[in-house]
Amino acid sequence: MNKCLVLLFCMLAVSPALCAQHVALHPRTGFDSADQETIRQIVDMERQAKEASLRRDAEFSLRVLADDYVAITPLGQVTTKQESVSARRSGQLRYESMNVTDLVVRLYGDTAVVTARADVKGHQLGEDFSGLYRYTRVWVRRNGRWQTVSYQATVTQ
Repeated sequence: MNKCLVLLFCMLAVSPALCAQHVALHPRTGFDSADQETIRQIVDMERQAKEASLRRDAEFSLRVLADDYVAITPLGQVTTKQESVSARRSGQLRYESMNVTDLVVRLYGDTAVVTARADVKGHQLGEDFSGLYRYTRVWVRRNGRWQTVSYQATVTQ
């Protein structure tokens, strides 16, 4: 079961998005147009991450996860980029659906911190891992492109 949760987490680490149009369409006052555009980019990256997870697209992980990427699973285990890519390539994890809500993007220069909720349905090696999660993902713009450098997820009820 622990191994299944670790692999599930690897997939969640590069997955969720959508249901966040309010962030891009109605940003808080005080954001300039450049910040609004950055928020739109991050929301789009989150959407792409969700779609890649549902399609089990390992190439997305290779492109988006930074080489120094580190994630902390709901069980407190540390996961690297290579482990995350391998988990995606294995094909043992199957998502039936993923719904992301409460997505918030906070900007700090070339760093964006995303927090959200994810309601996930799926199976890993025949075991159901469906449930609610809260996560934090950190994006950094390097050489003009956004990469995920950190991710942490927590199981909620």
